[in-house]
Amino acid sequence: MKADSDKALPLALQTGPEPAEQPRRRFRRAYLLVLLVPVLMFSGAVIGMYFQPPMLRAFYAVTGLQPGAGSQTPIALPPNVELPPRMAETMLPTDVIGLARIMPLGDVSVVAAPYGAGDARVAEILVSVGQTVEKGTPLARMDNAAALESAILTAEANLAVREAALMQTRAAVQSSRDEAQASLDQAMTTAAETAATLQRTEELFQRGVATQTTLDTARTAAEGARLAVTRAEATLARFSSVALEDQPDVVVAARNVDAGRAELARARLDMQRAVVVAPIDGAVLDIKTTPGQRPSASGIMEMGDTSRMMAEVEVWQDRITRVEPGQPVELASPVLARSLQGKVQSIGLTVGRQGLISDDAADNKDARVIRVLVALDQPSSAIAARFTNLEVIARIDTSAPKAAP
Repeated sequence: MKADSDKALPLALQTGPEPAEQPRRRFRRAYLLVLLVPVLMFSGAVIGMYFQPPMLRAFYAVTGLQPGAGSQTPIALPPNVELPPRMAETMLPTDVIGLARIMPLGDVSVVAAPYGAGDARVAEILVSVGQTVEKGTPLARMDNAAALESAILTAEANLAVREAALMQTRAAVQSSRDEAQASLDQAMTTAAETAATLQRTEELFQRGVATQTTLDTARTAAEGARLAVTRAEATLARFSSVALEDQPDVVVAARNVDAGRAELARARLDMQRAVVVAPIDGAVLDIKTTPGQRPSASGIMEMGDTSRMMAEVEVWQDRITRVEPGQPVELASPVLARSLQGKVQSIGLTVGRQGLISDDAADNKDARVIRVLVALDQPSSAIAARFTNLEVIARIDTSAPKAAP
């Protein structure tokens, strides 16, 4: 029995693995781990590119890196761009994606208070949102209209007084000239009579009929009459040397009338400070001030030419080299029933900060972008006319043949 137990003992010891197989198993585990690490890294990269979790967005925000910036055909989108499903289905590697906003041709015009309105408040709004008006159409009235109208009435009254003074001056000058002519005629008649009397007195004096005293009196009267004629001629010359309108008194009165007309023109020009007029042809997009309020820095209302709509696309600076005028552009938004179509019209010349951003604090708000203007076609423009400043996703097809924008 002892021999049997001794023979069974080696068999029991041989149930475990051989010492030479243990390093071999450890090698297999290390080999599998080496293969698993790349698989996990690749899976993590794919998941990160697809879902772009908050930690990855925060990393982009801190480092300033841009998804796909190292490739000429990036497949990753900016963190703040969520591609609509319909657009994602037809996405090409050559497409350029960017945030955009819908705007009227020439952008939105802010209608401010008239120049010089001061502390005036809005008294009346004359238009409604959506109304189409022409340039120069009154849009609102200010409460300073009564004071400015009073200034016009005062200027009109002053002008009337000065015009009456001009008429009075003309009449006075004409009357003075007529009086001077009459005085001259009278002086000449008197001078003729005194000259005849002097001649008769001299004849009588030579015959001894008249005395020396009578002769001296006749000579004095004749000389006085001659001097009176000279004085009357001088007086008449003062009025007849120039035309009536060139008389000094008339000129002064006429200049006063001109000054009154200038004051009236200024008062009427000041009246424009009480009326807000349309700066362009277009539609009223929004009214920001109600009657009784003082206009704020943001203006009284906003206008835009919605008959021709455009889009402003923010393209990241590393992708702008692929964008050219005439390339087709698709714009999509959940608000729109269908995608809008347009073409690249112009490309900005400056690089600026990103202006269209989401509410996510992890978004890269310091991204450098170049603004591209897109002209919408007529059907798309008719749809977009109701959605000024709507944020959309723009896809620029850089592989399409270039066409005139």
